[in-house]
Amino acid sequence: MNFSYNNIVPIKGDASFRKFYRKKNINKTSILVFAKKEKEKNLLIYDAINKLLVKNKIRAPKLLSCNYNKNYIEIQDFGKLTIHSVLRNKKKNKLKLFKKIILLLNKIQKINNYKIKNFNNKNYKLSIYSKKILLNEAKLFLKWYVPKILIKKKALLLNKNLTSELNSLLSKLKLKNNTFVHRDFHVSNLMKLKRQIGILDSQDALYGNKAYDLASLIDDVRLKTSLKLKNSIYNYYLYLNEKKINKKYFRNDFEILSVLRNLKIIGIFTRLAIRDKKKKYLKLIPHAWKLIENRINNNIIFADLKSYLDDSFSIKIRMKK
Repeated sequence: MNFSYNNIVPIKGDASFRKFYRKKNINKTSILVFAKKEKEKNLLIYDAINKLLVKNKIRAPKLLSCNYNKNYIEIQDFGKLTIHSVLRNKKKNKLKLFKKIILLLNKIQKINNYKIKNFNNKNYKLSIYSKKILLNEAKLFLKWYVPKILIKKKALLLNKNLTSELNSLLSKLKLKNNTFVHRDFHVSNLMKLKRQIGILDSQDALYGNKAYDLASLIDDVRLKTSLKLKNSIYNYYLYLNEKKINKKYFRNDFEILSVLRNLKIIGIFTRLAIRDKKKKYLKLIPHAWKLIENRINNNIIFADLKSYLDDSFSIKIRMKK
């Protein structure tokens, strides 16, 4: 594929190493995705998982062309209207839209084949979202955020205690790893496509816990929602799946995974600021803390974790951007 600087326009990127451009064709546009770092995940695996989603009648960007040697792929352009943008309209019926998202999530969770060919004609199979991976993700909070806030001696002691507590929480997960998990299922990765919803950024998908994507949707650090709306979304999911899940086990895993995810997010946003000089995500950290508090303040399973966090991070620290 040939293109010039005259027909491509840089577009806003995300927290990854990728760069995005909108390519202007005669009657339509497409998206160029460039990746030198983590090239396999961001190009090959991204294409493979998109193919898997499309195969299961889910709207994901189709591959238009590729040049792996030159570090890019060209995919469908789903436009500029994210569901996040739609929800910022105060007059919008938010619950109605979230119900459509839950229907999409249900469709995604019905995927039962986890192998697909990428554009190099090699099979790619989703890996398992193991407890080891979950632990390593949550420990990003320990590696990046804790040392930024506490002196070395206190940081080392807290990290030892938190590692033990994180392992304890992971041991309490009840559900099996038997579901397609997008891993970043939130409204900024969902696109309004007329009457349908398209999904982006699927390159991190794994085969894991059924509660994970619902937790990332409801306790989304990028979107502030009321507790009433959170409960309504959760209850609608339960209503649609009441014959398929153990409600007690599901609630247990939902809350544990929400807390672990938002600890991970605080760690990632701190890493982005320190390592990659991307400081715009720091403003989201206070809300991530609020989401964690909402879960740990109301469930005895988090008593020890709450104690460690409360002793080390004051409200003033948590609110600092």
